Amino acid sequence: MTGSQDHPPFRLAYVPGVTPDKWVRIWNERLPDVPLSPTQVPAARAGETLLGGDADAGLVRLPVDRTVLSAIPLYTETTVVVVPKDHLVTAADEVSVEDLADEIVLHPLDDVLGWTERLPGRPASERPATTADAVELVAAGIGVLLVPLSLARLNHRKDLTHRTVTDAPQSGVALSWREDAHTDRVEDLIGIVRGAPSTAPGAGSRNRRVPRAGAPRGPGPGANRRPGSRPGARGRAPAATAGAAAEAEGAAARAGAAAAGAAAGPAGTDPAARRRTAVRRGPVPAPLPPHVTLPPRVPVPSRVSRRLESAWESVSASRC
Repeated sequence: MTGSQDHPPFRLAYVPGVTPDKWVRIWNERLPDVPLSPTQVPAARAGETLLGGDADAGLVRLPVDRTVLSAIPLYTETTVVVVPKDHLVTAADEVSVEDLADEIVLHPLDDVLGWTERLPGRPASERPATTADAVELVAAGIGVLLVPLSLARLNHRKDLTHRTVTDAPQSGVALSWREDAHTDRVEDLIGIVRGAPSTAPGAGSRNRRVPRAGAPRGPGPGANRRPGSRPGARGRAPAATAGAAAEAEGAAARAGAAAAGAAAGPAGTDPAARRRTAVRRGPVPAPLPPHVTLPPRVPVPSRVSRRLESAWESVSASRC
């Protein structure tokens, strides 16, 4: 019998935006006889998939029902706003919810941010069915969209970009399984996920090794060095003698340079000195001819926050 017939496949569900490729590869290296079968499911149906027995474990978005499901939080994603590339928001590196007060903010039915308060901005006439549909509306200029960074990248378009929203709700990702289905294979997956670096944007720092508190440390460089000695100074001439000789040579060179400069006179009488001065100072920009005019400044759209207006003014000045 083949290995796949000896061991049934381990079924791993994952939600859009999560990329389990690295963990799948490590699983195949460690457990080559147990096939891993990853399947993408909508975020809203992830818990139902686990409880219904259609998956052995899942990479899901928090929160989950902790009364029937176990979960190990893995990382929390940054929230961004998706806008057209020529939108006012692109004038800043990051924005706040208040900066979107005058925008139409789309709220798809599969939203994963879980807004507990009123959605920022102005509501759209109707809610898009999916995040992908909402992205299409953003490209059409209907409004803007707030999503986790991974979903913005998943639905990327060349005519759209995104900016970080500093005070918006965030979405967390966790490894989850049924409370009554904690098997050895689930334990294997927990070890892989905890030991492998996360694939989430900006989550690599969580996997760095930190030395244990109070752990003994080896002697640092020069631990056995005698007080007052220099590294590698055994068998060499005293450092004070070499340093004094170098200082004397430097003083003589500076004195000679000063004397040569005084003999040559001011820099204005030496063509080579004038060229060196011009290179250091850089070329002087020539005045514009009378018939040349600068292009008009980009107008600032109405109904924007003061901070974004200032940023937009800076972008307009740089374009001029």
